[in-house]
Formats: sequence, C-alpha cells, structure tokens
Amino acid sequence: MIHCVIGTAGHIDHGKTALVRALTGVDTDRLEEEKRRGISIDLGFAHLALTPEIACGFVDVPGHERFVRNMLAGVGGLDAVLLVVAADESIKPQTREHFDICRLLGIERGLIVLTKADLVDADIVELVRLEVEEFAAGSFLEGAPVVAVSSVTGAGLDGLKAELVRIARQLPSKDTTQHFRLPVDRAFSMKGFGAVVTGTLVAGSVKVEQEVEVHPLGRRARVRGIQVHGAAVTKAVAGQRTALNLGGIDHGDLYRGVLLSAAGLFEAGRIVDCRLDLLASAKPLKHRAPVHFHSGTAEIEAEVRLPSGVARLEPGTSGWARLVLREPALLLPGDRFILRKFSPVVTIAGGRVLDAAPPRRLASGRLETLSAGALPERLALLVRESRYGMSVAGLVGRTGLIEKEVTRALEQPGCVRLADHQWVVDKAWWQKSAEGLKAALAAYHKQNPMQPGMPKEDLRAKALPDSPPFLLDALMKAAPGVMAEGETIRLASHKLTLKGDEEEALGKIEGAFKRGWLAVPGARDVLAGCGVDPVRARTLLQMLLKDKRLVKVADDLLFHADAMGALRELLAGKKGQKFGVPEFKEWTGVSRKYAIPLLEYLDRERVTRREGESRLVL
Repeated sequence: MIHCVIGTAGHIDHGKTALVRALTGVDTDRLEEEKRRGISIDLGFAHLALTPEIACGFVDVPGHERFVRNMLAGVGGLDAVLLVVAADESIKPQTREHFDICRLLGIERGLIVLTKADLVDADIVELVRLEVEEFAAGSFLEGAPVVAVSSVTGAGLDGLKAELVRIARQLPSKDTTQHFRLPVDRAFSMKGFGAVVTGTLVAGSVKVEQEVEVHPLGRRARVRGIQVHGAAVTKAVAGQRTALNLGGIDHGDLYRGVLLSAAGLFEAGRIVDCRLDLLASAKPLKHRAPVHFHSGTAEIEAEVRLPSGVARLEPGTSGWARLVLREPALLLPGDRFILRKFSPVVTIAGGRVLDAAPPRRLASGRLETLSAGALPERLALLVRESRYGMSVAGLVGRTGLIEKEVTRALEQPGCVRLADHQWVVDKAWWQKSAEGLKAALAAYHKQNPMQPGMPKEDLRAKALPDSPPFLLDALMKAAPGVMAEGETIRLASHKLTLKGDEEEALGKIEGAFKRGWLAVPGARDVLAGCGVDPVRARTLLQMLLKDKRLVKVADDLLFHADAMGALRELLAGKKGQKFGVPEFKEWTGVSRKYAIPLLEYLDRERVTRREGESRLVL
C-alpha cells in the first residue's frame, strides 16, 4: 500500500479548499468563522483512495497572508504540493510566498493546478499556463504538469487524479525503521476517549500501547488507539496522516507545536546551528536579528547569530548561522525550517539543521564538516568535541540515526569503541590519555617511592576527573605497563625503594611482631619505637601487610605470618574437635586479651566455627 500526503499552496480565494472538496468530497473548512467568511483560516484535512493500492491524504492550507503561520504548520512532511493558481487572477503575492516556503522546505515534487478554468476562455487559461511555467522555471516544479480544472463542473479532475497517481508511484519507499516522530497540528479531547492529537507521521512508526514522549514538555504518554484516515489501526507508519488517542496526559497540556517521539531518545534544546538560505526578495539579515522560527508545526521566536566577522547575510545568498530559540524544541540534523521577519511578518529565509546541541563557539569549519562530511567524519567530530567521548545512545539522540547506522559508521578509523559499555572515544584522545595515565603514575611513584601504587580513585581524580567510572578501567587495560592490584594502580616497572633508616625500621617492625609470636605488642607501640617518623612508619607497616608478612586480626592487633601459620598447623591436628576458650588458652599459652580476637579471626577465616559457648575445628 502506498501512502502519500499532498498539500495545497496558493493565494487566498484561488480555490484550494474547493479543489480538495471536489477531489475528496470533504469540506475542510470546519470552523464556523471559516464558513461565515468563506475563507480558510486554519488547516483542513481530507483523504482519498486514488486507487485500491494508493491512499492519499490532503492538507489544505489557508492562503490569506495573516494565516501563513497556520499554513506553515501544515507543510512539514508533505510528499508533494499542489500549487494552486486561479486562472482568472494568475500569480498573486501569497502564491509567491507559499511557493518560496515550499522551495525552502526542500519539497521535491508537485503539480501546478489552474483552478476556476470555467470562468475564463481557453486563451486566458493558456496565457496563465505560460506565466506559471515561467514562474516555476529553475525550481522543483520546472517541467511539472500544469492541469487546468474546474471544481464546479468537474472538468480536468480526472486528469489531475491521474497525475497524482503518477506522483504517488514515483515516491521513494518510506523508511519505517527510523525513530518515530509526529509533529502535532491539532490537539483536542473526545468524550469517552480523552486526549487526541493529529499530525503527519514524518518518520518511523507507532503502535498501540507504545510509550511516547511529548517535546518540549518532557512528558510521557501511552498510545491507547490509532486512526489513519478515519479507520482504527494497530500501527501507523511514516507518510500517513495519523490520529493518536493518548493516555496518561491531559489534553489541556497538548497543543499545536508539540512533537511526539519515541520515549527516552531525544532532548529538546534552544540552540541550533544551521545553514541558512536567504531569499533574494529579503533584505540583508543582520547579526542578532529577531525572527519567527517555524519547524514542523511549531512557531518560536528566535534570534539569529552569525559567525565572527560576518555582520550580515546578503539577499539571495547562503551562510552559516546559529539560532537562539526563546523556547526549546526537538530538532535533529537534516530538519528543515522557515524564518519569517519579526515585523512585518513575511517569509525571508529557510534552512537545514546541522546540530541542535552545539558547543559554545560557533565555528564555520565545524559546520562545513557537519554539512558536507561523510557520516563517519561527522560522528567522529561529535565524539572528539565531547570531553570523554559519547555513548552510542547519546550519538543516536544527537543525530536521530538508528543504532545500526551509528555503529556501522564507527567502524571507520578515528574512534575507539568500548563495546562492553556502548561507548565511543576519539582515538587520538585515547592514546594521549593512556600516556597521561602513565605520566600521572610515574609522578606519584617519584613523590611516594615507598607506596606500592596510587589509589584508584585518586588516579581518576587526577587524570580523568568527573569521567564515567568504567573509562579508567578500560584505559588501564589498553595502557601497556599499567597494573591494577585491587584498588591500587602502579606502573609495572615500579619497585619500592627504601632508604637506609627505612630498611632498618622495617626490620625492627617485623622483628617486634615475630618475637611477640601470639602475644604481640600493640602496633602503635611498635611503630613509635621503629626509629622513623610516623608517616613513613605507617607506610612500612602497610608494606608488610601487603606482602602478607603481617596479618591484621583486629585494630592495633597484628601477628607475624609465621605465628599465624603455626597456629593453623596446631588446629589442623585437632580437626573435628570441640573446644572452649580455656582449652585454646592452654594450647597457645596466650591470655584472654589475645585469645578472643584470635578466635573471632579464625571464625571469619572458617578455620573454626562457633557453636554456643564452644567452637569446632573445621
């Protein structure tokens, strides 16, 4: 089944609504004021089954200059446009503005329809045909069919439908694998259903019961029901006019301009870097000029920022720019938009989004890469700009690409992908950081020659402050000559170096505990009498513990490894025997001061097991 969305464009009272009504039988002027005044004020919608396999949705837009903002809300996501020109009036101001808008939005297909052909003779119709062909020269409508019709008599409508069928069959297939996005052009409440929104589904697909996110509100909702062209369906796909019944959100929170997307993927922002095309009919666009920004169905006040050294953009030219929006909007690279002058409100420019989360500085070279660079080059730029790289999910959210496209592009040189964490870093940064890690450790070893290594968290704070926790671990694995021993990190080449007095003190400390056997002196007393300052004495003690020459049983209670080995041998000969504290004191010759901590240690080590007031040798 082919689904297409066709929009009308043209001057007020040139017969756009009458044409849609003649084609579909639907009067798209639904508002009381529209019927009273005889003009379209807001968007109208209709649908038509052109053939059994082609379903066509129509978006009828208002032609009056005061309602161009409403017209703009309807032209996003169009597959083709019907440029409507009344044969009795020819080209008028809103014909030109609507046509400019279609060109700036990158619409690629369409027809020219000469309406009210029954009101003039054939010579006038032919003259208007020549005028519109000249008008469309050099545009996407150059060479497009020009069909003369009468919505009153029906003349020409069959030929118009045949041309619509031809266009529909030439449309490229819609890619439903992309991420779901639906700009909302209507929001209302239906009794018994609750919140309902409608719009043209511009990307991806949506299913019943799917969770969606409402931007820029950041609210989530559940799709309770879907209609396409008035019929209930379980799934809608890109290119369809779609109505969604939403649960979990009040209709009063929804309005034209919000955008629905797949939940949890994207974030709305206020700064947009872009490529601008200024109309030849516009005045020069100055730095910091206020404008009206239109994208999808949203209209937001904005300010134009030009690169350093560029005072203005000349009419009929293109240039890099940054737009600062008054309100956040969800925009992705490639999205088209329109700029209208702040006052008087007329269309002056259009453009294409390059980055909707740019760095602070506006740089032309960067935008050149984002505009013309290959995908791997663009992704590498975004990764390089991020302090510690980006997650694959972050790149998906930044670019709007699906994960498969991102991971395939990241296979190119220039990036290092940490597959276990779905994270990507710049290759040059990776290599530099690995060397920086080694330099930080070397400096630490030089300042602390008696320390076995640098505490892991200290190294992270020094070399990679505020980085994701896994990044240091991954970097250490990739850095040759770096070793991790528990929470201590060192260079493989690092060896503890002791001064003469430290060697002597180390022997004194070890000797004191070895002589004490199972009735050892207190650690504080041993360190106080070892002959070096307290800081170095504590370091020496930690060295003995690390080398397992001393065993810590309790605070300030340490035993030599030889003594603990002898104790284990003693108990091994009594395996399966039950005993109490008195027996243990008798076996070891120690007082209760040492017996209780030793027994608790042996319980922890599963050498013994306490059973009431007794213990069992395991």
